[in-house]
Amino acid sequence: MAAGYAELLRTRHAARLLAGTLVGRLPNATAALAVVLFARAEGGSYALAGALSAVYGVCNAIGQPLLGRAVDLYGQPRVMLPASVLSALGMALLAAVGLDVLWLAYAAMVIAGFFTPPLEGGLRALWPGVLKREDRVHAAYALDAVAQEVMFAVGPLLVTLCVAAWSEGMALLVINLIGVLGALSVVVSGPSRRWRSGPREAHWLGALRSAGLLVLIGAFFFVGLAMGSIAVAAVAYADEHGGGMVSSALLSALGVGALAGGLVYGSREWPGRPESRLRLLVALLALGYLPLVLVPGVVGMTALTGVAGVFLAPALACAFVVVDRHAPKGTVTEAFSWLVTTFGVGSALGASVVGPAVEGGGAVAGFAVAGAGGIAALLVLLSTKRFLGDPVRPTPGGATAENDRNGTVEPGFRAGHQA
Repeated sequence: MAAGYAELLRTRHAARLLAGTLVGRLPNATAALAVVLFARAEGGSYALAGALSAVYGVCNAIGQPLLGRAVDLYGQPRVMLPASVLSALGMALLAAVGLDVLWLAYAAMVIAGFFTPPLEGGLRALWPGVLKREDRVHAAYALDAVAQEVMFAVGPLLVTLCVAAWSEGMALLVINLIGVLGALSVVVSGPSRRWRSGPREAHWLGALRSAGLLVLIGAFFFVGLAMGSIAVAAVAYADEHGGGMVSSALLSALGVGALAGGLVYGSREWPGRPESRLRLLVALLALGYLPLVLVPGVVGMTALTGVAGVFLAPALACAFVVVDRHAPKGTVTEAFSWLVTTFGVGSALGASVVGPAVEGGGAVAGFAVAGAGGIAALLVLLSTKRFLGDPVRPTPGGATAENDRNGTVEPGFRAGHQA
């Protein structure tokens, strides 16, 4: 397993692109915590801190697919680096004005959120041209999902260290400066500078005119909802079982499970069509969520949450393979960004809707929401199988439809494919 990943990372540019993208995404991974800590340090209420964080999240959800479309049209350096700088300036504005002028604070969050660069989708658009082989690209998707788990674990720790060493305002500045350097590392690389999206048909829907992509968005909205509800339900469980570090232990176990599952999944090449494999992975993911309602003792619950996380990274990695197969020509970065955004929106909604459930039925009800989310994701995939069939659809004249770039034995990896 380790040898396969080592070979992948030894490929020219691979390690640099992965590291640069993860560092560049650090501000987005830590924004919620950093903004809340800053607002509280400035004397703001939790409600105000949450509102600022929510504005950032909503604008981020709007901006990611729009910036992804701009990347497909104009290339990565022209969009990614200016967006990263503008996003960092938004956070710098918040650090400078504080909460004394609230409309400026909210404007700063709009700028920081909307201009967060779509580095995650951009990296996945680069992998085929860098790694060449389909099996390596599939492994890279899995490794990226695993690395993301590490980033979301390390990011909050880095924010805490910056606050301890300097201040909450300096934490905002330092984290976002690091993010700009990460984005810079990516866009000055050869693959990023050379990358061009395939020719695209002018259409206001962009990537969303793909029925297959809409199915994936619907399914992973509910996967995100399940993940967001687990985070809140874990806190409720901790309150019922001694508090303290219990919730952290559960969420860490979830991350360790996802990390282990992603490493195993990416270490080998899997037979069959990725669309069918995705349905199986989401079914196993949903099955892993259901036992959480048993809420056993802390040791047993930690084990259950670890198992519940095992199929998350594989499902995400497989989903990105399916996105690449079904995205219309010239929209791949936008398509990846839509999936990432929808997952995040689902997670945020899950964290909000699970609150009333927990208040009425405790941790059991909270974990039941997570199980319902997993089942809903599976039902979306099962009820729309015809939209996730062969992405090549011959037209009456004999030509192929929008997704004809996938009409090779190895979808999306033919010579000259750059998106």
